[in-house]
Amino acid sequence: MTLLTVWPETGPEETVLRTTDAEEITTTLEEHGVRFSRWSVVDGVTAANALQIFEEEIARVSETEGYGYVDAMEMTPTDTDEYRAKAVEFRDKFLAEHTHDDDEDRYFARGAGVFYLHIGDRVYAVLCEAGDLLSVPANTTHWFDMGTEPDYVSIRFFHDDDGWIGNFTGSDIATKFPTFDELRSGMPASRP
Repeated sequence: MTLLTVWPETGPEETVLRTTDAEEITTTLEEHGVRFSRWSVVDGVTAANALQIFEEEIARVSETEGYGYVDAMEMTPTDTDEYRAKAVEFRDKFLAEHTHDDDEDRYFARGAGVFYLHIGDRVYAVLCEAGDLLSVPANTTHWFDMGTEPDYVSIRFFHDDDGWIGNFTGSDIATKFPTFDELRSGMPASRP
């Protein structure tokens, strides 16, 4: 179940909005140029087959938004040192506030992650789960948390292969807000 939580940028002591209603999430995010939509969830999706399974949806988004490059990423938990090291490396990579020169569109084919959008004087935490497509406009300050045990397949859209490089702000704002694991612990186990 997708969750949108909005706080003042000063911290999570006051919750401005907390909703799982898809219409309210879409409307609230649209006010800031952030696109949110849902696609069908398909069992058995991997990075190897995701682009084929969602070929029509990918073509539609790519044509509408002008994307020239699409890929699929996967993290699947295993009881290995390699996974644990990769999980820490990938999580830490974008856990600090940053921007991108390009839009960041991501479809969660499996699993979940949280995008924290720092817009104006508020932080919008969008806990995305399987079926969610979120588009963060270029130059929007944000950070992303995939949790301490990343488990997802996501499809990423780019205008070019350099646009996704993070431009870090140096702010410590991300340390002031609940993590993926903390937000997820308050959620139902699965989407209905």
